[in-house]
Amino acid sequence: MSLLPAEFADLEPFAAKWCVDTEDERFAVRMASSMEEIQAFYDAFEPRAETAVAHCDRYTLDDLPEDGANLLRLLCALVQASFPVECWRQVKVPDTGAAAVDCIVQPAL
Repeated sequence: MSLLPAEFADLEPFAAKWCVDTEDERFAVRMASSMEEIQAFYDAFEPRAETAVAHCDRYTLDDLPEDGANLLRLLCALVQASFPVECWRQVKVPDTGAAAVDCIVQPAL
């Protein structure tokens, strides 16, 4: 069963892992991933991000079908993956020790 819209079928291998509901879950996925896994996800999805945004923009949040909501979740995960890839070249934020992120309010999809 596909989690994503048909035109994003090539990203299905990443969907089961990265299509999670909350920022806390996305952070946990990032922290549990290797840099190679994060890089592979980023390399596959970043060139398609604008197309994904355009696809999601066809709907209001209330009318977004489930496969579109998963695509939006994947876009949120791309943001989590972009920092290790573009800035730090490592999974964790440099020089932060045992730092953690606790979100008090989560955006609703």
